[in-house]
Amino acid sequence: MNKNCTAFAGSRCIVSGNLLAVVKKVKGLIGKDEQMPVLIFDDLTSELIEVDFRGSIEDVLKRLEKPAADVASAGSPPNLDKSPRRGPGRPKLGVISREVTLLPRHWDWLNSQPGGASVALRKLVEEARRINRDRDRVRRSQEVAYRFMSAMSGDLPGFEEAARALFARNAERFYSLIHPWPVDIRDHVRKLAEAAFQNIVGRIA
Repeated sequence: MNKNCTAFAGSRCIVSGNLLAVVKKVKGLIGKDEQMPVLIFDDLTSELIEVDFRGSIEDVLKRLEKPAADVASAGSPPNLDKSPRRGPGRPKLGVISREVTLLPRHWDWLNSQPGGASVALRKLVEEARRINRDRDRVRRSQEVAYRFMSAMSGDLPGFEEAARALFARNAERFYSLIHPWPVDIRDHVRKLAEAAFQNIVGRIA
């Protein structure tokens, strides 16, 4: 309920904000016209958020809360550990145990590192995250912008060329191609794609 999202009715952006506020606003706007085509997008991922607007606002919110409660319940196994709490010691750091498949020479190298394989792997992952931070930010921006574009502008002129320009990081061509699109769609795409074009010369304001 705390995620930020944006709702569109056709090509018009009608409200942005946290999910609860957006749902309340949309419910008030559609009134009795429950068939009004409204799409709600997660601002972080551009995934569509499904909301059933039938009934009262209380009915809508109750249905919205139920899936989250069901997931939380399903993902929380019963507490079968009745043993007393241990005293001071090494704290649990939220470590998750999963299987990793490596060649023998990889394991030999990892096991020879100070702290053993687990410590070495964590250091390698953190270093890779640091090195690839900018690249990952660009990739996420491209994916999120493209997901929204596919849903909202797939039939608009220049969509395919704009998508190619997005992934090629051709800022000038991208902004030129989306300029004729409906204002609200264009502006939202620009916001989502902003990180993809950081430090690119020739960007159109």
